[in-house]
Amino acid sequence: MQITHAPVGGAAAPPEWFTGDAWIAPLAEPGGGAPTQIDSVRFAPGGRTVWHRHRLGQVLVVTQGTGRVQRRGGPVETIQTGDVVRIAPGEWHWHGAAPDRPMTHLAIEPIPAEGDPAEAGEPVGDGEYRGDAARGVPPITRTVLLDQVLAPPRGTHRVEVRRITIAPGREAGLHVHNGPVFGSIETGSAVYQIEGEAAAVLGPGDVFYEPEGARVARFDAEEEGVTFLGYFLLGAGQTAEIEFPAR
Repeated sequence: MQITHAPVGGAAAPPEWFTGDAWIAPLAEPGGGAPTQIDSVRFAPGGRTVWHRHRLGQVLVVTQGTGRVQRRGGPVETIQTGDVVRIAPGEWHWHGAAPDRPMTHLAIEPIPAEGDPAEAGEPVGDGEYRGDAARGVPPITRTVLLDQVLAPPRGTHRVEVRRITIAPGREAGLHVHNGPVFGSIETGSAVYQIEGEAAAVLGPGDVFYEPEGARVARFDAEEEGVTFLGYFLLGAGQTAEIEFPAR
């Protein structure tokens, strides 16, 4: 019997297999008829393996901290103390610590009778580590929804933002604002029309612009109602006002 008291040490992990700092402490090595290797692997925050695969698979048991794991084509998933990860034979994957926390896990690996037990691939890039590649989206996207010239030129002292909800089936009625108004639909839909222009149905994500003094003929909520943000551009000392003229 041999007892090693915590904390278990370990040697620095080979850099060709890891990004960042990690340490490996062998706990059980194959031999004597036991074709299984067990290591305690400790990762510093942000440390992770490269993409790799095991011929006979692997089991990870998180013993301390918080980490991340991903199989090829799947999302980046969080793992915590007590979690067990079963990796299929030949499955490309990586694992490591969370960005701001260390993690230690047991790595239990059956060893084949002949040949290398594991194959290393490419390093895990920062975008993959954050999960950008799995989501299929870049870290930041910018889309111009509306590029509107304000006429005539005016000075804007402040912007007042209001969240406005119109009940299902209700009509806002003909109305006029005393300044330019921008808007964006959050939920629901509405029939929108500036007098003299064609009507349109606005839904979530759609934006609109009402010039100062424009006669808004329709802002009619459809059957699910509508909620939108209104951005009122106001001059110094000006308050947002609305008028309901007779048709």
